[in-house]
Amino acid sequence: MKQVRTEDAVGHVLCHDITQIIPGKVKGPVFKKGHVVTEEDIPVLKSVGKEHLYIWEKTEGILHEDEAAAILCKIAAGDRDVFERSEPSEGKIELKSRIRGLFKVRSERLIAINSLGRMMMASIHGNFPVNEGDRLAAMRIIPLVIEEEEMKKARDVAGTEPVFDVLPFKHFDIGIITTGGEVYSGRIKDAFYPVLSRKLSEYDTDITAHTILPDDKGKITQEILTMAKNGADMVIVTGGMSVDPDDRTPGAIAATGAKIISYGTPVLPGAMFLLSYLDIDGRSVPVLGLPGCVMYAGRTVFDLILPRILANDEITGSDLASYGEGGLCLSCDECTFPHCSFGR
Repeated sequence: MKQVRTEDAVGHVLCHDITQIIPGKVKGPVFKKGHVVTEEDIPVLKSVGKEHLYIWEKTEGILHEDEAAAILCKIAAGDRDVFERSEPSEGKIELKSRIRGLFKVRSERLIAINSLGRMMMASIHGNFPVNEGDRLAAMRIIPLVIEEEEMKKARDVAGTEPVFDVLPFKHFDIGIITTGGEVYSGRIKDAFYPVLSRKLSEYDTDITAHTILPDDKGKITQEILTMAKNGADMVIVTGGMSVDPDDRTPGAIAATGAKIISYGTPVLPGAMFLLSYLDIDGRSVPVLGLPGCVMYAGRTVFDLILPRILANDEITGSDLASYGEGGLCLSCDECTFPHCSFGR
């Protein structure tokens, strides 16, 4: 790469895109990398403030911004066919999703790459659903050229797995157990089921079993096991999650032998949420205990956890603990979730 006066660039090859910005009208390359400068181009280049230009002279061990962006794209997306990759434009490559699924970010690797200082990757937040065509990430180097050794550092800190991924949602057959003597006796209607039915309908799910039980630990335990043995991919138990002596759901779930990941999460609404996994017939079946807030609050911990489960993204106790930052729903008058801070 060599710097020359714009007037002296005629006949030479541009080594970077030349951007034109007209507020509210235009923002994009007026000349693309690889363009051979002509005499007629000089006034245009001057009009966008270019008194000097970089022209391309290949140097051993030095990479052009587009070459470096391609390396970053490989680090970011690997060979995953879930991504649509743009062509380099102004040294930048973008990733879009080819599928509906759960966007995943290896955050520690993303931070490590951005900490190198001469390159960048930016993405949307991970662990949220994305649709086909959604923009997910973009990457570029900061200078116009960079040493190959710097890109090797990026590969080393990124490791062998791509920084980003999209996990496709799976079909789930779901069993729902509504608990509570007041519902079982018919004194009040089951308000949980309509809410869950609506939320689950946003995904590829079928509610294959639903029953209403009193606050009887033994009966709840047995019904969880029955639904799981009959093929439910997930069992949701609603109600009975507080510390009230009549609330038996946590104990009933534990009595199935399920591994309790957490009873309680740093999310509001949803602090009394329970997540567990039941190993049965060679399958790992998530068993969820939902607190009463899921009935009446617009968005809760259930909305954060559900897409991860439906993508077979196993959730750990540390994952749940990390929701403390961003785990407070602001209960806005007009809900804009997921385009808000909740869960981020």
